[in-house]
Amino acid sequence: MMKKVLIFTDMGIDDSIALYYAHLNKNIEIIGVVVDYGNVSRQKALINSQYLFQVFNLSKDIPIIRGAEFPLTGEQPSYYPEIHGPHGLGPITPNQVQGISVGQFLEIEHLIEKYENELIIVNMGRLTSLATLFILNNCLMKKVKEYYIMGGAFYVPGNVTSFAEANFHADPLAVEIVLTNAQNTTLLPLNATSKAIITPQMINYIDYFDKSRVLKPLLKFYNRVYMTRDPHLKGSPVHDVLTLMAFTHPEFFSFYSHPIQIEKRLEVASRGQSILDTSFSDKRKHRVALDLNYQNFFNHFLLIMSGKQEEYNTI
Repeated sequence: MMKKVLIFTDMGIDDSIALYYAHLNKNIEIIGVVVDYGNVSRQKALINSQYLFQVFNLSKDIPIIRGAEFPLTGEQPSYYPEIHGPHGLGPITPNQVQGISVGQFLEIEHLIEKYENELIIVNMGRLTSLATLFILNNCLMKKVKEYYIMGGAFYVPGNVTSFAEANFHADPLAVEIVLTNAQNTTLLPLNATSKAIITPQMINYIDYFDKSRVLKPLLKFYNRVYMTRDPHLKGSPVHDVLTLMAFTHPEFFSFYSHPIQIEKRLEVASRGQSILDTSFSDKRKHRVALDLNYQNFFNHFLLIMSGKQEEYNTI
């Protein structure tokens, strides 16, 4: 049975790979894409989304929805062109695409009502838009079946500071709102996502089957960035893909259930730090993926990205 998924994204490189993975995966039905600031500005992320909808041949019936432009902290966002390129798609400068419209934020409420109790929300970027929905209509958000969130770093170094992962660091107030109110939530922190490495050999294999012709330049750029920063790495991690893989193949992960504390103070070095509360707390518990079986990830990812899923399912 296909899972109905609403994706929240800031449409950088790993978001793009995750979008194509979801499109190819026969167990996932994308019912909408909410586009926020994050890796790039919201405007660039929207242009990227329209461009990718065209090159990936996604249905025009899937709405692209305008999300948050800046965090609940009121600060101006920080962007990361050194990681994702000046436009968020590595070496690619996307064309402005005509005929793919962008909907308004409150259209999300209609989607939640329409797919009540079967909708899965996957948040791959900053949590500002998701937190805003809880502020506007907390009761409605209880109709969402499950939440999967890429974010956090538990007892491992962050990727923007020594303490914090980028999504949690950018808007810790939004993280606190979501984790306080969301039910049936699974977090995919750097503990697991940093292990989802795509090697140059994997890129060449995927490129052989890729009809869009954009995956190789995206992934080669991403590989070069990560392997330059850390020569010990054998490739680059596709963090956001795991938010989708976690509900289609939970057996790939080691999950633990704990309350979570977030450092919300903006002026401290540990801003956005995520901590597992191992005390006997009465706070809401969330499921956290602290490890990934890489071999399972490797086999499944190549199966989906090569378009061989149907062939495999008929064996």
